Amino acid sequence: MRIGYAKVSTEGQETASQMDALILANCDRIYQESIKGKSKQRPELSRMLDSLRDGDVVIVQRLDRLGHSLKDLIKLLDDFNQRGVNFISLTENIDTTMATGELAFHIIDAIAQFERRLISERAKAGLSAARARGRKGGRKAKLSASDVKKAHAMLLDPNMTKAEVAAHFGVSRPTLNKALESQAS
Repeated sequence: MRIGYAKVSTEGQETASQMDALILANCDRIYQESIKGKSKQRPELSRMLDSLRDGDVVIVQRLDRLGHSLKDLIKLLDDFNQRGVNFISLTENIDTTMATGELAFHIIDAIAQFERRLISERAKAGLSAARARGRKGGRKAKLSASDVKKAHAMLLDPNMTKAEVAAHFGVSRPTLNKALESQAS
């Protein structure tokens, strides 16, 4: 089945030109959507995705009609590929039913993977540089070293419970236990 998807995201826009292109592309069914603002909710896209079967072809007028971002587009195209669904973008001339279209998809996928790895490498380099300057990642401790010493001293009183000490410092009992354990080691 040839399934078309048309979307507009700005008030005043109409799907007419997209609909004309999808009708010319011999779509058996067309899902059209009008999104206001930057909404992530796309009920017609969800309906279309639920209806897809192995061998179907999804057709859009332009790539940007399908995905909010390159990451979103790659995720959708990868989902299509895994489900045996082909994809055609009329304007960009990408057709995964043909070898050149599949190549274009793989190039886009490779670029997205490259971008993800670059982001990961930059994040790791930044964390490494911060550690080299003596900074430690993660949350700041709820209890200072001084607070942990005070808590330990308070617990020497047999009438004082861990729950009471934790409440005194405004932390949970597990947080107090973790602080006491880390000071002991």
